[in-house]
Formats: sequence, structure tokens, C-alpha cells
Amino acid sequence: MMKRTPKPIFFIVALLILALSYTSFFGVYKNFGDREDTVIRGASDIRTGIDINGGIEVTFAPADASIEATDAQIEAMKEVIVRRMIANNITDYEAYTDTDNDQVVIRFPWKNNETDFDAKKAIEELGKTALLEFYLDKSESNGVPTEKPEKADFVLDGSLVSSATPGFNEKNEPVVSLELDSKGKDAFSTATKKQKDLNGSSGSTYTISIWLDDECISNPTVNEHISDGKAQISGGFADYSEALNLANLINSGSLPFSITAKNTNTVAATLGERALEIMVLAGIIAFIIISIFMIVYYRLPGVVAVIALLGQVAGSIAVVSGYFPFLDSFTLTLPGIAGIILSIGMGVDANIITAERIKEQIRGGRTIDGAINNGCSESFSAIFDGNITVVIIALVLMGVFGPADSFFAKLLKPFLFMFPVSASGAVYSFGYTLLAGIIFNFLMGVTCSRLMLKSVSRFKCLRKPWLLGGKRHDA
Repeated sequence: MMKRTPKPIFFIVALLILALSYTSFFGVYKNFGDREDTVIRGASDIRTGIDINGGIEVTFAPADASIEATDAQIEAMKEVIVRRMIANNITDYEAYTDTDNDQVVIRFPWKNNETDFDAKKAIEELGKTALLEFYLDKSESNGVPTEKPEKADFVLDGSLVSSATPGFNEKNEPVVSLELDSKGKDAFSTATKKQKDLNGSSGSTYTISIWLDDECISNPTVNEHISDGKAQISGGFADYSEALNLANLINSGSLPFSITAKNTNTVAATLGERALEIMVLAGIIAFIIISIFMIVYYRLPGVVAVIALLGQVAGSIAVVSGYFPFLDSFTLTLPGIAGIILSIGMGVDANIITAERIKEQIRGGRTIDGAINNGCSESFSAIFDGNITVVIIALVLMGVFGPADSFFAKLLKPFLFMFPVSASGAVYSFGYTLLAGIIFNFLMGVTCSRLMLKSVSRFKCLRKPWLLGGKRHDA
């Protein structure tokens, strides 16, 4: 005999969905006098892209106009600015290098709560000179440390690094070759001797960690005493592009010049000033129409589907706003909104497939419980097949058009070697919201909706075949 779902499950799941919906849409804030602290981020905290909210175009260049920067230094300058935008959860950006004129052109959106539209304030964090530091470190797991070592373990800073160059060693493995100046050579010699001696006398792993703007970008093990100021980082790169990325980051922190914003321009929203309000209103109207259709046509499964669909919408908003502590906020662009809409459409489709299967079972003479169990079971494979193909597409989009060092790019590296490096925040945004929406479709449209339906169907007043798609005279 199949175990029945308890009646209270419906109310528990429905209340959890409603709580998620309210907090993800409106957020939770605390007021302390004139100060407002964010406890849970809501929809108003989402940073929208240039196409929706407009933004800034800024040209960065060496502060000293007489300096002739190398192509590698300009690439390094772009790398550190892009890294800072990603660290600030700005994923809708455009970055170009103009090596002929020694400058980098960046476009990124305004913050949603921006009122004074102060371009100088907006670019202040992006244009400061990167701080590169080397520290003595000890790592039991040989992983990347998350906390910077004590000042007593400081070795040298980026001003003593002459260059970082990607290449290959004699084994044809990607490496980064470091070259230090005379002062850096002495400091590095002392540090590597100390770490090499410790590695030889204990079972722990002693490294020299490299930090850029308080983030560890590499943590290589010291295998030998280096006294000539020429070191090589190897063994941790999947391919040449990873070595190139690390070399650019190191060079960005050892630039022999400071960075300044040469020109700034305001970029108007391509969709118009009220585009976001119109899209939100259209979304609300569409949700109401879909809800009415589902309830009228599918009755009890339709009511459950609407609650689950609300949870899916709330979940999609939550993963963009930074609602969950383990996920950063995300810049929402028009393609990103399209990803949410497409995933919601698939959520509706999943509930319709299940409701139709239940209706067929009822009209075939099955009992209430038998119809629900069989309908849910028979519809799962069709829902899974349709959704998993979209998941694959979303992963590929994020791998190809996202940052080269992102999780998805690394995950799909064996399959994406034929694609050129191409970072496009708008396409990445579409893949991200599409993937998040499909995950919440499985959670809400499959798991939660079925739990609620099996639970609510145990109430005597609702155990009527016509509520599940049968004819009214069967009640």
C-alpha cells in the first residue's frame, strides 16, 4: 500500500512558498534612525543592465600621458578593471582595449538606487591601482587560502615585479614565468629558502601566496630556493588561457603607472526610461491571465500549479538579487529577463503535462489517489527530458560567454576548446537566469506541486473526480 502524504504538508509547503515570495519581492530591512540596513535583498536591490537602466562609458588610461604602455600592460589594466566589476557583481559590461592609444574602454550600468548619477563616484573603485602582494603561507590542503596572512609574513609587493609572462615548460605544460627586480630578487630569495627548508623538514605544504586586492589569485608550492629573481609557476593550469589570465592579473598589480579615467560619457537605456516598469506590469498581467486559465481549466491541479508557479518566479528573482547568502547578486539584462520568462513558460508546461495525465487517469476510471500517483509518475519523464536539454543549453551559454575562469567555463573546458574566448555579459545573463529558472521549475513545479496536490486531495471535501478533470456528474 502506498504511503499517503499528510494533510498538513499542503499548508506547510504553501506557506513556505508565500514567505519566499514576499521576502524575495519586497526584501527585509531594518531601520536604525536615518540608516537602513538590508537583512534580505529584494527585487528592488537587483542591479539592472545598461539596456534597462542606462549606464556609463569610461576610458581608462595611464595617469601620466607621457608613458608608452606595452600591449601586455594595457591587457593587464583591462583584466583588473573587469575583475573588479565582477567582484562588485556587475556582470553586464563591455570591455575593450585600444592598444594604439594606450587605453581601455569600459561600459557598465548604473546602480538601481542611483539618484545623483555621479560618474566619478561610480568609477572610483574600478580605476584605482591594483594592490599585488606576496606572502609566506602554510596550507595543510594546498588549496587557495581565503584569509590574507599576517603582515609579519609579507614578502614583497607588485612594485618589485618586473614582469609575468605566460608560456610552456619543457614538458609542454602551461606556466607563468616571473621576473623580479634587484630588490625583489633578494626578498624572494630569502622567502623561498625559508619555505623550501620547511617543506623538506615537515609533512605540511609551505607556499608563497599571491594576493590581488585582498583576493588570493595563486598559491604555488615552493619546490626550490630561487636566488636569481626568476621564478616559474606551473602545474595548476588546465590550459594556456588560465596561465595567460594569471599573468595578466599579476601584471595588473605591477603596473609602473597609476590608472585614471580619461573620458566619461553617460549611456542612455536602449529600451527607454520606463522600460522596467512596463515589463514588470506586463509580467503581472501575464501571471494573472495564466493563473485564471490554469484554475478554470484544470481546477484543483491548477490552483496548486499557480502556487508552485509563484514560488518559481520568486526563486528566479531571489537568485538574481543576492537573496541567498551563498549566491552573489547579478546584473539583470533584457536577455536575463527573457531567460526568466522562458523558464516560467516551461514551469507552466510541466504543470499542464501533469494535470493532463491526471485527467486521463480520472476519465479512465482510476481512483483519486491512483490517478494522482499514476499521473505524476507518467508525466515525469516528459518533463525531465524537456528540461534537461534546456539545462545543457544554459550551461553551454554560460561556459562560452562567461568569464574564462568561471566555474562553468572550467567545467566545460574539455568540450569548449573549439570556441574562442568570448565574454558577453548579456548572453551569460540569459544562460544564468534560464538555468536558475529550470532548477526552480524542478523544485517548485515538480516536487512542491506534487506534494501539495497529494496532500490537499486527502481532504474529503476535495476528493471529487471533477476537481481533477473528470465530469461534474461523476462527483
